Amino acid sequence: MTEENKASTKTVLLKGKIFSGSGEAARFTALPWVKRQIKEKLGFTPYLGTLNLKLTGEYAGVRKLLENLEAIEILPEPGYCSGKIFRAHIENDVSCAVVLPCVKNYPEDILEIIAPLNLREKLKLKDGDEVKVEISFE
Repeated sequence: MTEENKASTKTVLLKGKIFSGSGEAARFTALPWVKRQIKEKLGFTPYLGTLNLKLTGEYAGVRKLLENLEAIEILPEPGYCSGKIFRAHIENDVSCAVVLPCVKNYPEDILEIIAPLNLREKLKLKDGDEVKVEISFE
């Protein structure tokens, strides 16, 4: 990243607790058009599924803020929703991306995180663990 890019990139730091989801994200991230767009736009093929994060305390409203920021867009095939993606790092260590599905009435305190690997295994996470995520945007 050049110095000019560093100056224009902003970050948001947040915390949340890990929880198990319904498994729907694994089916979504397995779709060929989703994998292709993530590879093209982020440079990695996503691990099937997402790490679910319930925002806690003062961070619970961050999703609303993110919805209004410019992001990388995943354009849907007919019958699917679009999504906004932000580059991120979890636990100051692992590159990942935060996904905001553009779904009506999606919970405001939930974020989904994708990465090229299983984040639960890599970071030895279990439900209830609190993690820090740093989201980058311009």
